[in-house]
Amino acid sequence: MGFKKLTIAQILPEMDSGGVEMVTLDFGSFLAQKGHRSIVISKEGALVPKLVENGSEHVSCPHIGEKSPRCLKYIPWLRRFILEEKVDVLHLRSRLPAWVAYLAWKSLPVNRRPLLITTFHGFYSINAYSAVMTKGQKVIAISNVIADHIKREYHTPEDRIQIIYEGIDEAQFDSQGIDNKRLDAVKKNWGIVKSDTSDPFVILLPARITRLKGHDIFIESLCLIRSLNWIAVCAGSHDVNSSYLDSLKKLVIDKGLDDRILFPGNCEDMPAAIKLSSIVVSSSSEPESFGRVAVEAQSMNTPVISTAHGGAMETISHNKTGILVTPGSADEMALAFKKIMENKELYTVLSSDGRDRVKRLFTKQVMCEKTLALYLNVSKSTMGNPGAV
Repeated sequence: MGFKKLTIAQILPEMDSGGVEMVTLDFGSFLAQKGHRSIVISKEGALVPKLVENGSEHVSCPHIGEKSPRCLKYIPWLRRFILEEKVDVLHLRSRLPAWVAYLAWKSLPVNRRPLLITTFHGFYSINAYSAVMTKGQKVIAISNVIADHIKREYHTPEDRIQIIYEGIDEAQFDSQGIDNKRLDAVKKNWGIVKSDTSDPFVILLPARITRLKGHDIFIESLCLIRSLNWIAVCAGSHDVNSSYLDSLKKLVIDKGLDDRILFPGNCEDMPAAIKLSSIVVSSSSEPESFGRVAVEAQSMNTPVISTAHGGAMETISHNKTGILVTPGSADEMALAFKKIMENKELYTVLSSDGRDRVKRLFTKQVMCEKTLALYLNVSKSTMGNPGAV
């Protein structure tokens, strides 16, 4: 199978916006460019037109990710689909569709099963439902911390786990490609006007506004450096049924910082937002599986301050491309802000090497090449024993 055109089917709930969806889109585009047949099975979504435009096929299964008996009808359908379309690789990216696909795969004659690959995209809840993501003949972990989680919680043998970092489009996150028109649009959206004196440091926290993202610690840390010249932007959407955003705004008012900490909502142009920013922050109270925002910022040589756990321990080089701080410590975060703002030499260091590191380790090209190489390597090692799991 190493030199023939492969037929690869990726399965996930839907092709809407999100990290898993973007990885699926990027990998499907890569496969099509390499001459392979890329199929994505999911509910419809905003990314489907782009997926098809880039050379993949999309097969619509409206209930494939639905937690109801209706998803079960896809088991016999998928069994037939695998055989009729001669699928070589079945790649599972989400738990419920993974169960449907795994049961279909398991029902096939052993000698007619495609390669089964699963990807752990996050810290799933630890139970039998999530265990389906360990059923692959190879299990991709998107970081070392996720690999350790799989080994510790599911006792998956190390030789079945392959670490392949998620990747970003470094061409999209390139400060050289962003013009003033885009910057002005972001400034207008944020309500930032040019200062009559020196321009402030712009501190960006790009994250959905939930308790897990640590906005409260971020605000507390800013209170400790109120004497410095900065403006902070919490750019992200929020749950309209939650009062958390209101509580944050009240905290900001109580601290007397309502004219310096902004909540403009979701940002549609993150590359421009990062270029406009002096520092990008990830203040998550819980470990991230990878930490895409930190990688995007480093790709644009923007210093990052992040809580020191999860994927950030791998994506950020401490004191070289960013500063890692103890989770939950407003004092440490404030000290990191102070160090960066008051030390031009340090700022220059933190703004110099991020992009080179991202291009070596965290691009979508690297991710796609490693994933395709995994398919080919596993196909050789399982030849004659396709039902190994």
